[in-house]
Amino acid sequence: MKIGITTTVPIEVLYAAGYQVVDLNNIFISSKDYLRYIEIAERDGFPKSLCAWIKGIYGACIENNIKEVVGVIEGDCSNTKALVEVLKSKGIKIYPFSYPTKHTLDEVKKSIDDFINQFNVSKQEVERVRNKLNIGRKLAKEIDRLTVEFKATGFENHLYQISLSDFNGDVDGFINILKQKVEEIKNRKPKVKKLKLAYIGVPPMTGDLYDFVEGFDAQIIYNEVQREFAFPRFDMVKDIYEQYYYYTYPYSLQYRLEEIKKQLKERDIDGVIHYTQAFCYRAIDDIIIKSQLEVPVLNIEGDKLNCLDARTKIRIEAFLDMLKDLKGD
Repeated sequence: MKIGITTTVPIEVLYAAGYQVVDLNNIFISSKDYLRYIEIAERDGFPKSLCAWIKGIYGACIENNIKEVVGVIEGDCSNTKALVEVLKSKGIKIYPFSYPTKHTLDEVKKSIDDFINQFNVSKQEVERVRNKLNIGRKLAKEIDRLTVEFKATGFENHLYQISLSDFNGDVDGFINILKQKVEEIKNRKPKVKKLKLAYIGVPPMTGDLYDFVEGFDAQIIYNEVQREFAFPRFDMVKDIYEQYYYYTYPYSLQYRLEEIKKQLKERDIDGVIHYTQAFCYRAIDDIIIKSQLEVPVLNIEGDKLNCLDARTKIRIEAFLDMLKDLKGD
């Protein structure tokens, strides 16, 4: 049985219930014909002045005949509430999940317990699955470490961490892929770059960003949200409740910034690329981000294209030139 998700949710519950989990975001953005998913949504009445991700998720769901979906109605995109209503009208069964507005362990526990009850599984089954998934999370954490050593590329860091949102729908198969990839990366010689960059914000539509910056003696060695999808603190928590309590993405910007600042310092980051999606409320976060981070921040915006446009390339190149001047060595 397949079940779609609109963003990272407690997939431990879904796998314990016997589902094959499919992140609709990943189906959308990895498709060679990704624009068709947007066109499906617009044909069905979604406005052009709406985030491409929401339209892509809708199109991916309809086109791939996904009959059940977990929709995150609190703690992610504010448009998801409307999206799930449209999906319901198409006969798709919706399971709502909310990251609590009040960020306390008790509130997180209530939300996850409600999710567990929706799927009629036990806490023991969920923890058993969590322990298995942690094998993959440990491997992703190693890829993250190897990125800091300039052995893994920024794109590999992005790809293998973001894929843990659903384990590519095949837990055992994806864990094997990760094992092979870690061994391959370990045997490489480091390709050290002058500039160490951080990427923060929602995962990009423009996957060519990573290769582009590497052409200017720079590399992204920290992907904020992708790293959170991989639950890097999996080995410091005692259960699923703590795991999702310490997950930063769905909670306040200030909570996210605590972890971002920590990673910027630990990784000795020279500059930050903050990606936002057109028509998304999160673009307003850039005001606070730039005022609180102690390193230069460049905000870039994506819309429908899955590659960087000429204007954005020029802005990134100018930003990297400025960082090299500031570094001065």
